[in-house]
Amino acid sequence: MSARPAKAAVFEQLAAEGVRHLFGNPGTVEQGLLDLAGDSEVGYVLALHESVAVAMADGYARAAQRPGVVQLHSAVGLGNAIGMLYQAKRGASPLVVLAGEAGVRYAALDAQMAADLVAIAQPVTKYAARVLDASSVLRELRRAVKIAMTPPRGPVLVVLPADILEQPTAEPVVPASIPHTRSVPEAAALARAAALLAGGERPLILMGDGVAASGAQQALTRVAEALSAPVWGVNSSEVNFDAAHPLFGGLLGHMFGADSARVVGGADAVLIVGTYVFPEVFPELASPFAPGAAVVHIDADAYEIAKNFPVDLGLVADPALALEALADHLAALAGGPGGAREPRAAQAPAAAPAAGHRRAGREAGGRESLMECFVRELAAQAPPDLVVFDEALTACAPLLRQLPPRRAGSYFQTRGGSLGVGIPGALGVKLARPEAPVVAFTGDGASMYTIQALWSAARYRIGAAFVICNNRRYQLLDDNIERYWAELGIAPHAHPKAFDLSGPDIDFTALAAALGVPGRRVDKPGQVPGAVRALLAHRGPYLVDLDTA
Repeated sequence: MSARPAKAAVFEQLAAEGVRHLFGNPGTVEQGLLDLAGDSEVGYVLALHESVAVAMADGYARAAQRPGVVQLHSAVGLGNAIGMLYQAKRGASPLVVLAGEAGVRYAALDAQMAADLVAIAQPVTKYAARVLDASSVLRELRRAVKIAMTPPRGPVLVVLPADILEQPTAEPVVPASIPHTRSVPEAAALARAAALLAGGERPLILMGDGVAASGAQQALTRVAEALSAPVWGVNSSEVNFDAAHPLFGGLLGHMFGADSARVVGGADAVLIVGTYVFPEVFPELASPFAPGAAVVHIDADAYEIAKNFPVDLGLVADPALALEALADHLAALAGGPGGAREPRAAQAPAAAPAAGHRRAGREAGGRESLMECFVRELAAQAPPDLVVFDEALTACAPLLRQLPPRRAGSYFQTRGGSLGVGIPGALGVKLARPEAPVVAFTGDGASMYTIQALWSAARYRIGAAFVICNNRRYQLLDDNIERYWAELGIAPHAHPKAFDLSGPDIDFTALAAALGVPGRRVDKPGQVPGAVRALLAHRGPYLVDLDTA
């Protein structure tokens, strides 16, 4: 191939990888690269903050099951993006992040905005590298795509110095080769897994997003039904199991290990699949499993198996293939000598308190909450292909009750602890699935981390809708500090003023309008039907400020 500037070859490589959107926020050291963006078939999606760019790419990657590509500006831009990159790493999102810097020739001068970008990114990426020669720019891009897309997927950083991008390269453009890693355990190991699980009287399944990543939902259902085992979500932010299925227990909390321990402590046979245990902020230090309980762990990532607590059998395998084979072994056991087993009644799952769900559906006096009313109306009016992005946190119980996640790809929840993913995440989902109606639910506090994403929605007419669950405070912190008081025997008292978002109240409809997005305020039940109709019918982005106080 004839030589051309490496900056031009970057866009050729991205196009060859099927990349259609480059999410970013520009800076001076990327000016040469971005000067060519208008001539590329890769569209540049401008975000007004780096966290918005990464969250949009994250939502796109989750919905499209393809790499989300991000452009960031030097050390300051990468620094602004770290929180969302942490979210992407926790959620195994395949992101390829291109970070600019002034140049290799300036490395010894300790110049403005200079820093070791690879070192900064390493804790929140799967792989990070700096290109030092123009003849390896495309090689590094292909490697980045391969690593990001190879299970377990995750974000990858490539640092592109400006002086390297100006140099010529004759590297050919060849799409990255993604290795096929799907595998199934040997028959003897599966037979042992089936025997361990079938031998329990009180089986339990803990599942996570590795199920959705491998398309293992149907296989997981077969196994759950064969065992009559309740299924609980752990690090479960997508549709891994039909939430309306009788065996669906719910989602374990993300804050306190004691909550998870109450759920798993009574089981005598446990299958863990597509997740590690346990991902709480304050996890249990001792194993929460009952003494003598048989524990089988299946995951595509060997690192996650028995990471925190011992298991009886760990199987490094593709969850879909392993679960299908396990279901066959369980069926063989049931039909073996002695005849088919009588189906065991599903054990009633223990309740796992989820922080912040105090407004589960009824207000004081028995009235239906406005959130419950709104999502019930949305469920009635929405078409069957509705996609929900859930960052509602303390208001999500009615959402999960009225619109239970049932269909793969129809539900995405926040993960990793980074606030503000709801609005930009929904924009990325909509770009990946333009034919589907997409509605995001987020909180008033969370939305203000990335509210400028509405400007990008208006600029590119990305037709997602946004519901701000507005209670004028950080309700999750209220709920958690009440638990803290109870555990330490501290008498209840006024919540810290730092948790209060009123005074002045945020006018979200005015704020949205200033960013180019129309909307309306809903604070009475009678306003709900019209607001839902407007939200679903509007061509372009639309916002509803929903009073949940």
